[in-house]
Amino acid sequence: MLMIHIKKYYERIINEEIPTERYTSLKISPVNIHKDKNAHRDALLTLADEIVSHIHGRPRPVVNYSSEVALQKVAAEH
Repeated sequence: MLMIHIKKYYERIINEEIPTERYTSLKISPVNIHKDKNAHRDALLTLADEIVSHIHGRPRPVVNYSSEVALQKVAAEH
């Protein structure tokens, strides 16, 4: 169930659906208690692979750093 929640959360943030054709084709969901453990493991790994592949395929956001933002000094122990 956690991977499904991660997928839905990420889709909501990016406002885009993650394609999961391979996971869907397995016809296994977390609520299918009659499937064996190996089938669920394979489905979970497939879903995780599709989510990660989608994330890696997206352009990374540009983060601009300004020295004006970091006006406070940081204390460090030696």
